[in-house]
Amino acid sequence: MKLTEEIRKQMRITVDYTNMTDKYLGDKGYSEKALDAHKKLAKAAHAYVAENRGKDELFMGWTELPYNQDAIVADILATAKLVRRKFEAFVVLGIGGSALGPSMAFTALCHLHYNDLPKSKRRGPKFYVEDNVDPVRMKELLDVIDVTKTCFNVISKSGATSETMAQYLIISDLLTKAGVNIKENVIFTTDASRGNLVKISRELGGVKSYVLPDGVGGRFSELSPVGLLPAAVLGIDIKALLKGAAYMDKICRSSDFRKNPALLAATLQYIAMNDGKNIGVLMPYSDNLRYVSDWYAQLWAESLGKNVRLDGTPCHVGQTPVKALGVTDQHSQVQLYTEGPFDKVVTFLSVERYREKSPIPHGCETIPDVSFLGGHTMEELIRAENKATAYALTKAGRLNYTIRIPEINEFTLGELLYFFELQTAYAGAMFNIDTYNQPGVEAGKKATFALLGKPGYDLQRRDLDEAASDPAYLV
Repeated sequence: MKLTEEIRKQMRITVDYTNMTDKYLGDKGYSEKALDAHKKLAKAAHAYVAENRGKDELFMGWTELPYNQDAIVADILATAKLVRRKFEAFVVLGIGGSALGPSMAFTALCHLHYNDLPKSKRRGPKFYVEDNVDPVRMKELLDVIDVTKTCFNVISKSGATSETMAQYLIISDLLTKAGVNIKENVIFTTDASRGNLVKISRELGGVKSYVLPDGVGGRFSELSPVGLLPAAVLGIDIKALLKGAAYMDKICRSSDFRKNPALLAATLQYIAMNDGKNIGVLMPYSDNLRYVSDWYAQLWAESLGKNVRLDGTPCHVGQTPVKALGVTDQHSQVQLYTEGPFDKVVTFLSVERYREKSPIPHGCETIPDVSFLGGHTMEELIRAENKATAYALTKAGRLNYTIRIPEINEFTLGELLYFFELQTAYAGAMFNIDTYNQPGVEAGKKATFALLGKPGYDLQRRDLDEAASDPAYLV
């Protein structure tokens, strides 16, 4: 894609917050005066993010990913070319952001039935992301791949992620038994010099590896080698992805939230959360974007769900992200959103031009309930249903806003990802929390270690045994 300035403007993502205002929602909406009351806070949040850009110690290295990876991208493209030539399948072994990001980009930018296409119509090998340790899932992956003809991308910063390393142990054992040199079929994405995958690489004689930078947390890692390598293997234009992110960064340099869409969206959500709207629904009207909701759910939930502020004072903040898909969930969830509690903000992802139009033929002329569809297209239908749902929510006094995406391609997806990352960073700064840690995740990890007998977790094991042995709570 040749990206002239005119094309960039045509591909610009915008935020329409009409249906968050009192003009359309009455006393359920927010006035311009209410927005203006948060100008100072928004400017301070913007300044915090701007001043700390690229600081690894604050885990804000993600802000520089659109700019500092030229050599890495060149290497990834060369490796991806070799993978496409040599292997029939490419499997990501990871969890959390290491899996959600690659899955999301795959679904957004590739054919929705990619793995079912004949080899001649695919741009790369078959693609799978193993983001769980369900034993059935692993067994049935092995039913459809030949491990000797598969490249495995093992993604773990520490190399101590139990789920990912369990997957690795299974795969490495199978490769060894098949007489394959493990390093010929695996690529690591990990720390530059520390961690278990670095040790394993040395033991194997040097595994091809990419670095997850120190200042980039898992949920902010899709624009790093975590996401770029799988995307490149699939034939996705990763340079355009990064250029889209850089363009959104440029758009959001203003500290005026009426000129900065990510800051505006963060301010609206901050106001809404303080107004009791503790559920945020992300509803893309596109099957290609359905896993953006999964990726966003981790980003928003892990970043904002905190019980202490940076100054040490207690708090319990955050908004529960809910995934919905238009039009599908108009027939399952929208009843609740329209008539249930006033505790939600619905964010629509609206596509202005789809890759296909799919004309609807004329027919059933004697049945008006059906015949009216003839002569339209499925693109018209899904866009009409999107507008109608937003209208119905607005008439019911329900907060909603729309992120408009001109079309789905690498450039606009890069914009969208960087938009959400900035929105999350701004919202965390407004709440004065550590947006980049996740201490609530660690307790569950430690309990798992204890149950499986990892040394050093005896106390947790005793607590777990005591809780499990109490018959008073068994029905």
